Amino acid sequence: MAKSKAEQHQQDVDLAPVWPDPPVESVGRTARTIPGKEYREALAGLQVELVKCQEWVKARGLKVVILFEGRDAAGKGGAIKTFTLSLNPRYARVAALPAPSEREKSQWYFQRYVTHLPSAGEMVLFDRSWYNRAGVERVMGFCTDDEYQEFMRSCPEFERMLVRSGIMVVKYWFSVSDDEQERRFQARIDDPTKRWKLSPMDLQSRARWVEYSMAKDEMFAHTDIKQAPWFVVDADDKKRARLNVIHHFLSLIPYEDLTPESIVLPPRQPDRGYVRPPKTDQTYIPEVY
Repeated sequence: MAKSKAEQHQQDVDLAPVWPDPPVESVGRTARTIPGKEYREALAGLQVELVKCQEWVKARGLKVVILFEGRDAAGKGGAIKTFTLSLNPRYARVAALPAPSEREKSQWYFQRYVTHLPSAGEMVLFDRSWYNRAGVERVMGFCTDDEYQEFMRSCPEFERMLVRSGIMVVKYWFSVSDDEQERRFQARIDDPTKRWKLSPMDLQSRARWVEYSMAKDEMFAHTDIKQAPWFVVDADDKKRARLNVIHHFLSLIPYEDLTPESIVLPPRQPDRGYVRPPKTDQTYIPEVY
């Protein structure tokens, strides 16, 4: 008997893989957290909906840009990994650009970001973006006052131009409290698998907390525009932040369920007398585990 839409959806949720989700440290005393079982169940349902949304984006040829910005150690990277966990990587790309080269420094500021914009049917998630100029470059003195002022003038127009061209621009700012950021930095120092996450710029972000706050407020004042508004994510609890970001994004796209009918595997082709070469002719990796 064929399953109803509701039954099929529940089965999909029950089978959704949530185990590769990035680990989450224990939260600080001030964070309002969510139980692990409740988190996994909610995430499973959201993963299914994200896949449906991606199919809709592909089918309708939509172009989607999602910016992940915020304080250092606010959980942007983990949120991106969770977001893309079940998506087709051919149509959902992550752009995490390194520091600009000397050649790129001589270009129009937005030029190196333009090459990563989506084609029809694609979603691109920027792990930090052109807003580097309004944040770290401004605070650390990596750009001149004239370059900064020009960015503030041109960025809203750049984003309006993207929207007019048919690109959906979604901007998330991950907000984390002073105490929680310090706790996460200390956890990285104590964890040998996470020490690489602490760069000199991260340490400066602690030392210049107030300057970064002022830069963020000024950035919002100029770039929180109607065509591409900023959405703030309370990220003191990473699990809740991940769920809230995915749920909010899904609310922005009125997608429909394009799940195909049930798939039946075809019978395997018969051997017809073909004899495969012995396994000893191939080099296998050692079975250490």
